[in-house]
Amino acid sequence: MTEEEAILRLRAAGCVFAEDEAAVLAGAADGERALAALVERRCAGEPLEQVVGFADFGGVRVRLRPGVFVPRVRSELLVRVAVEEAGRHTDPLVVDLCCGSGALGLAVREKVSGLCLHAADLDPVAVACARDNLGGDVHQGDLFTALPPELKGRISVLLANVPYVATRHIPFLPAEARDHEPRTALDGGDDGLTVFRAVLAEAATWLAPAGLLLSEITDAQVDAAIAVVAGNGLTPAVVTDDDLDARVITARR
Repeated sequence: MTEEEAILRLRAAGCVFAEDEAAVLAGAADGERALAALVERRCAGEPLEQVVGFADFGGVRVRLRPGVFVPRVRSELLVRVAVEEAGRHTDPLVVDLCCGSGALGLAVREKVSGLCLHAADLDPVAVACARDNLGGDVHQGDLFTALPPELKGRISVLLANVPYVATRHIPFLPAEARDHEPRTALDGGDDGLTVFRAVLAEAATWLAPAGLLLSEITDAQVDAAIAVVAGNGLTPAVVTDDDLDARVITARR
C-alpha cells in the first residue's frame, strides 16, 4: 500500500485527518506491506498512537503499547503546573500516580533537572509501558500501596491524573477510548471523583510540608473537588487553560 492509497483507505473509514494520519503511519511502517497492516488496524478503530507505538506529548516522545491509555494534549497543563512547582524545590521528589504510560512524569523530568521520579499504576501492562519510558522506580499496585514507604511525607509534587469520567458517561466516550483503553483508566465512579477521593484521603501523609498534589477534573467537578481537598485538610486551588480546555485542581499541604 502506498501513502496515497493509505489516505484513500483512511478517508473511507471516516478518519477526518486522513492525510496527516497516513504520513504518521507511513513514517512508522517498514515498507508498503507493513503500512497496509498499520492502516487496517487504524481503520478498525485502534488509536493512532497505539498503532504506531508512540505519542508526542509535552515535548517528549512517549512509547505506547496496545491497551495503554493514550496521553491527552489537555494534560500538558498538568505538566506545566508540575514543572513550575518542582522548580521551587531543591532536589524535588516527584511521583506520577496512576501513571499509565508514564507520559506526565517523563515530560516533567525532561524539563526539571535533578529531580527524583517515581511512578505507579495498578495495570501491569501500563507499568511495563511506563518502564519502557522511565526506566526504574516504576511500581505496580493500588494507589499509595504501590509506593515505597520511605517516600511518605517527602513528595514535593504528586501528579495524580486519576480516572475521572463518571460511569454513566463511559458509553458516550469515543470508541477509541471505550474499546482500546482500560476501563480502570477512565471510570471515576458515580460522579467521576471516586478515585480522587481515595487519593485525597491519604495525600497529606505522603506530601512533604508545602508539597502539592495535582489532578485533572472537568468543569462540572470543580466545586465538589474543592470540597474534597478542603475536607482532607489541604488548601485547594484551580488552574485552567481555555485553549487546552483543561482544568487542574491543586491541593497543597
